[in-house]
Amino acid sequence: MLAAQGFSSGFEDQVRELRERAKEIPDEYFVVLVGDMITEEALPTYQTMLNTLDGTRDETGANPSSWATWTRAWTAEENRHTDLLNKYLYLCGRVDMRQVEKTIQYLIGSGMDPGTENSPYLGFIYTTFQERATFISHGNTARLAKVHGDMNLAQLCGSIAADEKRHETAYTKILEKLFEIDPNGSVLAFADMMRKKISMPAHLMYDGQDENLFDHYSSVAQRIGVYTAKDYADIVEYLVERWRVKELTGLSADGRQAQDYVCGLAPRIRRLEERAQERAKETPFIPFSWVSGREVKL
Repeated sequence: MLAAQGFSSGFEDQVRELRERAKEIPDEYFVVLVGDMITEEALPTYQTMLNTLDGTRDETGANPSSWATWTRAWTAEENRHTDLLNKYLYLCGRVDMRQVEKTIQYLIGSGMDPGTENSPYLGFIYTTFQERATFISHGNTARLAKVHGDMNLAQLCGSIAADEKRHETAYTKILEKLFEIDPNGSVLAFADMMRKKISMPAHLMYDGQDENLFDHYSSVAQRIGVYTAKDYADIVEYLVERWRVKELTGLSADGRQAQDYVCGLAPRIRRLEERAQERAKETPFIPFSWVSGREVKL
């Protein structure tokens, strides 16, 4: 009957196997996986942001320029991630998909303001940072899926991480060229973006219940090691080295100040995080609507 309706042979058995594997995975993992998926689902917002950038936007929605073609191809690839994760979460039976879809709708409707100010310099620094962050996050969900014994889920998350790595490489190379042809403007933009702090794309997520949903999701991700303050500092340090910021010469006075700021930023972030951890009290348990209101430790 299922085959006649378009389902492949063995579909029901495969879903049962998927659900059996999912039973062994803790709720805290699903909170983070849902948060990662919802972040990917807000693609319309991200494409809109890229199309605000002066000189690189898609003027018509089907512009044949290299920038416009890249933006559409990037969006299409990211859409694969949302499809994969959404379908897995739907089939696994461990999450409340109504609440998940509600959160997606709220997030897309809320939009985002990453502080890029229509500048391609700021915009591509932001996307470089974000793509590396998502590469790390999805790589860690793959690692934890292995720990929990689900190799299929690990492969799924690992495939997404590999895509994010390719995207990161592309954006990093764009900035490498900008640092080559305009080192002063590039380092000023880098410092500006870092002073604002890189806000995660899904920082406005809301499920209709929890006003601090993003903070709570981030706390769980930090605790189980999917994406942490250390990762943030490591990304800053990696980009400083990759773009050879310490080696820049011929900068203006403001450019030298910006250079000093970004080169010293990663150690400062690590020191602040160490102090925050020392001051941290016992973390509470709170309910997450995504896992049917079950409580998860922050």
